[in-house]
Amino acid sequence: MPAISEDIRRYIGLIWHWAWLLVVLSAVGGLIGYVLSTRQTPVYRASATIWISESRTLNEYANILASERLAQTYAQLMTQKPIFEGVIEELDLQISASMLQNRVTVNVVEETQLLVVQVEDTDPVRAAQIANTIGEVFTRVNQEFQTSRYSESKSTLSAQLEQVDLQIQATSEQLATLQESVQEVIAEDGSVQLVLTLDQQREQDRLETNLALYQQIYANLLQSLEAVRLAEAQGVSTVNLVEQADPPTRPFKPVVLQDVTLAIIVGLIVGIGIVVLIEALDDTVKGPDDISRHVGLPILGYIARLEDPDKGPITASEPRSPISEAFRALRTNIQYASVDKSITRILVTSPMPKDGKSTIATNLAVVMSQSGRKVTIVDADMRRPSQHRRLRLTNRFGLSDLFVQEKVQLDGALRDTRIPGMYLVTSGGLPPNPSELVGSEKMMEVLRQIRLKSDIIIVDTPPMMAVTDAAVLAPKMDGVILVVRPGVTKLVNTKQTVDQLRRGGANILGIVLNDIEHRRSRYQYYYRGYYNYESYYGEAQDRRHKRRKKRERDPVGDDTGVQTIDQPR
Repeated sequence: MPAISEDIRRYIGLIWHWAWLLVVLSAVGGLIGYVLSTRQTPVYRASATIWISESRTLNEYANILASERLAQTYAQLMTQKPIFEGVIEELDLQISASMLQNRVTVNVVEETQLLVVQVEDTDPVRAAQIANTIGEVFTRVNQEFQTSRYSESKSTLSAQLEQVDLQIQATSEQLATLQESVQEVIAEDGSVQLVLTLDQQREQDRLETNLALYQQIYANLLQSLEAVRLAEAQGVSTVNLVEQADPPTRPFKPVVLQDVTLAIIVGLIVGIGIVVLIEALDDTVKGPDDISRHVGLPILGYIARLEDPDKGPITASEPRSPISEAFRALRTNIQYASVDKSITRILVTSPMPKDGKSTIATNLAVVMSQSGRKVTIVDADMRRPSQHRRLRLTNRFGLSDLFVQEKVQLDGALRDTRIPGMYLVTSGGLPPNPSELVGSEKMMEVLRQIRLKSDIIIVDTPPMMAVTDAAVLAPKMDGVILVVRPGVTKLVNTKQTVDQLRRGGANILGIVLNDIEHRRSRYQYYYRGYYNYESYYGEAQDRRHKRRKKRERDPVGDDTGVQTIDQPR
């Protein structure tokens, strides 16, 4: 859970840092979506409902299965080119069957025998006409197809019936002719009897047998024809247009609100992709997680961004400010960094230039001197010295001048500052070989001489990745403080600096994260506890400032008559 919490805070900080980009891209996407949506030609959708009437059997499951299959089949048949060609011919449309096919969709209403035909067109009247005509054309085509299934059987049976009927008529006529040729004989009782010859009797029997056979065949054929007609009546499915399409009054698309919303979402997704890409390509130190995960060193302090770092030590000009409190926290962490060994010589460096290591060194010296100790800053950056400017001193005589002395004498090099208990050894003139000088035994003699007059020595050295000065001097110091600027210092440079210091045997006390723009930064979630602390003391300082101004106007006291106390509540 703690790891998940840290990841969530990191992502929240990342989103907060790039919130302006996400808002801009979302707004641009929404604007583009609005412009494109409002410029689109309105499209209307008309819907017609078709009912399929099918035959039924005694098997209900078979009826359900047949209904589902038939509805799906008709939905597919209704979107075939022959149907659209018939619609185009009937309405005299000036489009192709393929174009019309792209505008039509047929959906089956679940658990019903209904089909919904939907047509999209820029003309609402034409959309309704096409939807209705599709139903009519399909009804006609389906009727013709269903009828054709039984027409051949009915035609064959009808032809056979006609032939058998002719044979029956011919046989009947032959029997009638035979009867006319029979002789009549008057019997003794006076009755009339027909006398047939043997041949006539045989012919009559044959004709009567044939007539009975033809009549039986005629009856069978007539029964078969009725069976086919009954099967046609039971097996033919009819298609009826039960609800005609009316011309729609509102366009189906574009839907401006929906298009704008989708465009905003797309813009937001694009923005998130850009942020992820930027973060993937960003190889700078982003926060404490990177330090603990990739470097493995403790964080000694978090220092917020200074408005003017070259103005002078803020710990001296604004000792009650939140940043000054942060430096005091740094001082305390350094004291606890080494319990077994006293830390009196501290080297301050950074991986790259402009990480703020000189600012950290100056203000750290101030807060240490404020605790009652004698602190000396040694400006060992003999390439780009800056401590004399920060403390408003000249750089005429300093560290480089001590190396030319046969015996080190600090007279004139150890200079007082305006801050009680704090001294400065400036860099002096810029020598051609600073690395050899700081790594010499003479440098250690200088530090020993300074240590006789100071409790703590803070050495400001050049950046590690620029020159080797700090790497040469670091193993000879009690502790090393590495200043890293989140969002600026490269992570690979930080790792290389730490590896180089460790290989040289330096005692790395920890890392100071400097120049944190917490209010609008991705890092604010890393340092929330510290900045809540800062906010409290910032408000307290504002209250003290107001009370001080009020005492200047009214020396006796405030409105209540109670003397104001200048301390945070």
